[in-house]
Amino acid sequence: MVVVEAKSVNSCTGQLSLHQKIDGQWTTVFSGIPVTLGSNGIGKTREGDGRTPSGIYKLGSGFGTTANPGGLLISYTRTTKQDFWINDPLSLQYNQWVSYAGNPNQRWKSYERLQQPLYKYAIVLRYNDDPPVPGKGSAIFLHIWRGQGKPTAGCIAMSEQHLLKLMRLLDPALSPAIAIGISG
Repeated sequence: MVVVEAKSVNSCTGQLSLHQKIDGQWTTVFSGIPVTLGSNGIGKTREGDGRTPSGIYKLGSGFGTTANPGGLLISYTRTTKQDFWINDPLSLQYNQWVSYAGNPNQRWKSYERLQQPLYKYAIVLRYNDDPPVPGKGSAIFLHIWRGQGKPTAGCIAMSEQHLLKLMRLLDPALSPAIAIGISG
C-alpha cells in the first residue's frame, strides 16, 4: 500500500510512504518521500479542477519515454509520439490510453501527450476507470516532478530517484494500491 498524506485538503505538497503486509502485519518499507500534488490540493471532483483525487485506488502499469529501467515487476510500456491519454469528456475514449498516428487536434478537444519529460517514468493511478465517468477526472499518474513544491494538474509527482525506487518495489501479485488523504 502506497500512502500519500497531505496536511490539508488545500495542500499541494505531501509525504509518500510504502507499506507491505507480511504475516498479517503492516511493515513500513520506506517513508518520508516528499511529493507534490494538484495545485488546488486533494479531493478531485471534476475534470480540470487541479486536484489530486483522495481515496484508495489500484495502481496500474508503468510507462515512460525511455527504455524499461530494469528491475520492475509491474508491466512497463515505452511511449511514442503516437501515445495519448484522452481527457475529452465527450470522447468514447475518455480516460484511456490511445495510440493514434493522425492529428490528435482533429479527433479530441483535450488530451495528454505521453511523450513528455515529466513522464520519463510514470505509473498509472487507476482513478475513474471502471467504467470512466465523463468529466470526473482523467490522466492521473505518479510521475517525475518539475521540482520540489511545484504542484501538478492533479497527479502525484516526486523525484526521479524516488519514483524509480517505488516502481521497483511494486509487485502486481500483491495488488498494489494507493491511499491519498489528510495526515493526522
